[in-house]
Amino acid sequence: MDTPDVGIPERLARRMSMAEQHEYLRTKLTRRRALTAAGAFAGGGLLAGCASGPKSPAHTSVPRAASATGQAHGSAVTPFGRHLAFGADPKTQMRISWQVPLAVRKPYVRVGLTPWGLSRRIEAEVRDLHTPGLAGQRFALDQYYLHAALDNLRPGTTYYYGVGHEGFDPASRERHSTVGSFRTAPARPEKFVFTAFGDQGVTPDALANDKVLLGRHPAFHLHAGDICYADSVGTGAKSDVYEPAAWDLFLKQTESVAKSVPWMVTTGNHDMEAWYSPNGYGGQSARWSLPDNGFDPRRAPGAYSFTYGNVGVVALDANDVSYEIPANRGYTDGRQTAWLDRRLGELRGSVDFVVVFFHHCAYSTSTHASDGGVRDAWLPLFAKHQVDLVINGHNHVYERTDAVKDGRVGRPVPVGASTDPTRDGIVYVTAGGAGKSLYRFPDGVKDSHEGRTTRHEPVETFHWTRSGHRQPDTVEWSRVRYTGYSFLSVEAETGATPRLKVSALAQDGRRIDHFEVRRGA
Repeated sequence: MDTPDVGIPERLARRMSMAEQHEYLRTKLTRRRALTAAGAFAGGGLLAGCASGPKSPAHTSVPRAASATGQAHGSAVTPFGRHLAFGADPKTQMRISWQVPLAVRKPYVRVGLTPWGLSRRIEAEVRDLHTPGLAGQRFALDQYYLHAALDNLRPGTTYYYGVGHEGFDPASRERHSTVGSFRTAPARPEKFVFTAFGDQGVTPDALANDKVLLGRHPAFHLHAGDICYADSVGTGAKSDVYEPAAWDLFLKQTESVAKSVPWMVTTGNHDMEAWYSPNGYGGQSARWSLPDNGFDPRRAPGAYSFTYGNVGVVALDANDVSYEIPANRGYTDGRQTAWLDRRLGELRGSVDFVVVFFHHCAYSTSTHASDGGVRDAWLPLFAKHQVDLVINGHNHVYERTDAVKDGRVGRPVPVGASTDPTRDGIVYVTAGGAGKSLYRFPDGVKDSHEGRTTRHEPVETFHWTRSGHRQPDTVEWSRVRYTGYSFLSVEAETGATPRLKVSALAQDGRRIDHFEVRRGA
């Protein structure tokens, strides 16, 4: 396979935005293709297999290679990496996505109310990605992602489904083991559990976390960015250090949960991939089908919202406002923040609780600490609309604040306590211990969590400023800290006294934190 050297010199990459990197790579690849074609023509022949340049993912009904000669028969191509996501209305809409290792013909989903009654057949859309090779780093790679939109479903109903294509029928007896299931949101609010974390990657610890998470039987899962780490650098300044095959491994790893639990993602700094689009999100748009009710779903797939039961959930792309990692800062020209203001206002009058999740931390004391860009852009809106819970990743630890109001402790929230956002302020949770190598807290700062509570003392940390500098802070809001793999589990209760019962669970299932959110308590 061809491996053209199309990297960005580091001295340039440090000064380039994601859009500038994309244009640099596209131009260089186009020039290289022209020179290669000219040389081949002059030599009296054509070179086969020359890499094409990066492009936005093709949203077509048939992939490029589907008509290629010598294609493997469909019966020899097994789908993998099934992952679900809600549409804009979780009561009636589900999106089923999966991957195939080779191009296939006529992909589809079969759906029914029993495992043996998959009578409804829905054509799938193919979104293919081509990643060019890099000399000494990787081979060129074509990947095929398939998506089917299920609409007009019944609320509160379990559906069974199978994914297939010409030559591979999930309804056949020999393929019956590939059938999965999901359940739509109930028509009226009832008690349910959802889970959340960030920064997973492909590791044994990630897989172990998934197994414990699945035991919570969540209605959905929130992944607060840094999904698989195909981009191992994550600064937006060296996007040429990238291995797309990591996505194949990640989707295989995650399938045990995501084939039945809607896996709702947003974008982290490691999810900006300049190969595919100017803002780095062409790859995400190819791999995931997410609610299209954000301010601009084509440009910002990680910004959207949905309502499940009595909880409204809002996903945000913090790369847009980050002071720490500015490669995509300001790419929405303020439109995401304006949409957030409108959407929080709409949700506040229609649900009991509003939960917001995104990648960069508003409040954390660990390695990346707190992002002043997030604070400046969004915290005034969280306070204005009395958001009930904010979930972040980015720092590979578990850390939970007291209720924070006007940048200070509005009310202490020790392990097991209750808090009221209308009076006390907002609790912020960093849940970045999903599987990647763990971080630490500042020197001398000890873990403090359920079963191992230490004396509550101020912590010396910092936050990122607009100029990209670290501003030292002495903070008192760091209430719970755990240096270990973990995830968040939230039980939403309805009734006369609605509440969010928030717990953090370690990789071995131990509870390391819990508290309650009650409005007007």
